[in-house]
Amino acid sequence: MVSENRVKREQLRVFQARQVLQASKKKRLRTDQWLSLGGALVAVTLSSLALVGYVTFGPGTPAKAPAIELSENREWTGEILFGEVEVGITLDGVNAPQATANFVDLATKGFYDGVPCHSLSVEVVFVMQCGDPTGTGTGGPEYRFGPIENAPVTQRYPAGTIAMSRIGNDAESQGSQFFVVYEDSVIPNDDVGGYTVLGRITSGLAEFVAAYATPGTIDKAPNGAPVVAPDIKSITIR
Repeated sequence: MVSENRVKREQLRVFQARQVLQASKKKRLRTDQWLSLGGALVAVTLSSLALVGYVTFGPGTPAKAPAIELSENREWTGEILFGEVEVGITLDGVNAPQATANFVDLATKGFYDGVPCHSLSVEVVFVMQCGDPTGTGTGGPEYRFGPIENAPVTQRYPAGTIAMSRIGNDAESQGSQFFVVYEDSVIPNDDVGGYTVLGRITSGLAEFVAAYATPGTIDKAPNGAPVVAPDIKSITIR
């Protein structure tokens, strides 16, 4: 009887493993235009982003990211107006100077004005992704940059974290896209590490969650276009 039970348990384990594998395959087919952010899916396209990079840069010298000195190696404060919800923010120019320099430069040039938050993750990893002017997850400035800065060793990203999106396994692929962690999340590292923590939301997170995360995704999927997708109306930093 013990042996028979052991066999049945093993058969069940194999069956469940096959079910998980098949579900994973189907999910990958449905989301082949999404980049894997650790174990979660976010709307950044590996193949499309590579194409955008080729078309945008073309042959010759690619554009360069803003000089790291723009971070002034200090903490910045400010506000982002997402639709009708304003959140207070800080940017960590001490521990993430290159990402801060990039964000400050783009924000002061008005790059983000009118740019949507195009993707929402509502299971396992809880993030809203923003900063792509095309609204497709494939766009950004005419450059990419690295390195990864200020990534948490614990792989834990507390609610309110603002972090840079990038291509999986590519530390030099950051651009303008970032994600807001609206609920504590564990985001596994990939082969090159974690995700640059640029700053954090200091006020207005509850209102942001209620307005844009709570309604969920359009097709009720774990990851996808949000039902209520805010545009970034303005960013003020100082």
